Amino acid sequence: MQNIPSVDLRDFLSGDPERKQKFVNEIGKAYEDIGFVALKGHFLDDKLVDELYGEVRNFFNLPLETKKTYEIPGIGGQRGYVSFGKEHAKGRSAGDLKEFWHFGQYVQDNPALEAEYPANVEVKELPKFNSVGKEAYQMLEKTGIYVLRALAIYLGLDEFYFDNYIKNGNSILRPIHYPPITDEPADGAVRAAAHGDINLITLLMGAQGKGLQVQNHDGQWIDAIAEPDELVINVGDMLSRHTNNKLKSTIHQVVNPPRELWGTSRFSIPFFMHPISEMKLDVLEHTIDENHPKQFEDITAGEFLHERLVELGLIKK
Repeated sequence: MQNIPSVDLRDFLSGDPERKQKFVNEIGKAYEDIGFVALKGHFLDDKLVDELYGEVRNFFNLPLETKKTYEIPGIGGQRGYVSFGKEHAKGRSAGDLKEFWHFGQYVQDNPALEAEYPANVEVKELPKFNSVGKEAYQMLEKTGIYVLRALAIYLGLDEFYFDNYIKNGNSILRPIHYPPITDEPADGAVRAAAHGDINLITLLMGAQGKGLQVQNHDGQWIDAIAEPDELVINVGDMLSRHTNNKLKSTIHQVVNPPRELWGTSRFSIPFFMHPISEMKLDVLEHTIDENHPKQFEDITAGEFLHERLVELGLIKK
């Protein structure tokens, strides 16, 4: 496969059983083949997208000493600001050439989960930053709910199988700033080294320009470039584990631009859709057979997340 398939969520939402099944088949096949799609028909409108990018630029343009006041120790970078070079890909020591922010879940009617998750961090210098971030978070979460319903059908599960796991789930909205590159990067550092995502699915805003690359089954790197009205949505490691790798968590990276463009910033905004911590990621029984033996040990989502945050350098052993 040499490109990322495009699908339209409006088919799934149409009320027409044939169009709904068409979407299920298309996204399921794409996730078996390469683990990525470009999705039209999501719940983000142009006004919200423009407002979010505006607020994100405003935040990253703040002085570094101001941004660092929002870097909260002891929570593995799960809320607020994470400064440049702090995160690295699993198995690498060179930090990625990026800084980012984390918005987390807005818990409803669940005091236990409210106590489990760190609180969201308010940016006092930017009165609209948090409200715009919250609205975008909730529209991306709403989109992800329907994508997971389609995947549940494709997997032969009840359509609403994932709903209770992702309600109040530990999802993260991460606006990322890749600053201009001013010097030759040390140790081969790139904007985001080759990695798989931790979560169930990732919904990515900002893949309109070159930079994001996806590795196909032949080991070739493919540019993943979406249309302005599309989100790029990929399978994460949690969903790959749960489906015995029937749905593929594909390795991807954000490469440095050509040298003549080193002086430019890049912004992207992924939404990492996580379940609640106690969800069992045990391999689904019906995905195991003689030709597909069980590939992964039993683990909960919370245990797996902690493991990976240590590997990424965000939590110290």
